[in-house]
Amino acid sequence: MDFAYDARTEELRAQVAAFMEELVYPSEAAVVAHLEANPDDFGDPPVLHDLRREAKARGLWNLFLPKHPLGAGLTNLQYAPLAELMGRSPWVGPAAFNCAAPDTGNMEVLVEFGTPQQQEQWLTPLLDGEIRSAFCMTEPDVASSDATNIATRITRDGDEYVINGRKWWSSGAMNPACAIFIVMGQSNPDADPHRRQSMILVPRDTPGVTVKRALRVFGNNDAAHGGHAEVIFDNVRVPASNIIAGEGMGFAIAQARLGPGRIHHCMRLIGAAERAVELMCQRALSRVAFGRPLAEQGVIGDWIAESRVRIEMMRLLVLKTAYLMDTVGNRGAHTEIQAIKVAVPANTEWILDKAIQVHGGGGVSQDFPLATLWASARTLRLADGPDEVHKRSLARRELKKYASQ
Repeated sequence: MDFAYDARTEELRAQVAAFMEELVYPSEAAVVAHLEANPDDFGDPPVLHDLRREAKARGLWNLFLPKHPLGAGLTNLQYAPLAELMGRSPWVGPAAFNCAAPDTGNMEVLVEFGTPQQQEQWLTPLLDGEIRSAFCMTEPDVASSDATNIATRITRDGDEYVINGRKWWSSGAMNPACAIFIVMGQSNPDADPHRRQSMILVPRDTPGVTVKRALRVFGNNDAAHGGHAEVIFDNVRVPASNIIAGEGMGFAIAQARLGPGRIHHCMRLIGAAERAVELMCQRALSRVAFGRPLAEQGVIGDWIAESRVRIEMMRLLVLKTAYLMDTVGNRGAHTEIQAIKVAVPANTEWILDKAIQVHGGGGVSQDFPLATLWASARTLRLADGPDEVHKRSLARRELKKYASQ
């Protein structure tokens, strides 16, 4: 069992790390200042445009994408340590490299399932960084963790489809650069439960599309991520050619999309956890309470040690999952994908909580990145499926092994 990264990974890892140190971390303050001065501006901050141009010029672009000439051609195992580095600054890093959700998942859908015309119209500008996108799956009126519940209707009418429904948590939809939505809805209500859904491309400027409001995350508008929107589709008409992979393919596309999406989130969260430990150690060594540094307080040493143990376990499980996805495919790695989706956000949240505690009042302020990192980790215990749904599925798989004995 070889745990070393290959030569190409090490080379890219050094380049990404240098880019983060040289350009991304110093830009965080400018992003925060821009958001504070423009709280309702969901567009990419000006400094992010500069970062994206530089990343593209250095060839650090579309690193997530293995199956396209404009992608880096990396495996999941090669991409994992790069995504970890980006995740140390989740509100700047991934977007700087054109590796931010939901664009990554949408690009993967178009690569895997899009027609040549769909790819030319939407995939190419996404890969070039000219536009952004949103994924519209979750609905406020149904438990969307069960995708068979989704009620938005996609109805064929001649050479068009008509979309009616209400979505929310459509990440990125508030960004003015967001030009295209991938919308999941019910097209075949009488079909098998997993063949009722379809996905369709809806340009943002289509009549009947209303981006109603931004949703706040723990009181924050999350503008650095392009916001999360409630979107109304009222008799929205698009060409029949906008359907992705044909009617009834929505559930299968969702499963194909969410596998890579889940592992990318987990890869990035490990970076957030590493940054939390780094900040926790620095604070513990420099802060004095009751006559001695916090680092000499026993409970804080316990938190630091426990954090290191949790990070090493998380990373190994994520790398194993990446290896399986590369070798036996997403379906063959189903158990591990669900396992990391349960383990990594929860453990990262725990680590960030301890780092916040070590920082005292500063930990919940804007003077440190910890509160924003914590909110991201806590949110990911819901996004792409809540913990309980994944645990339910994992339990069923385990029980199935013994049911016939």
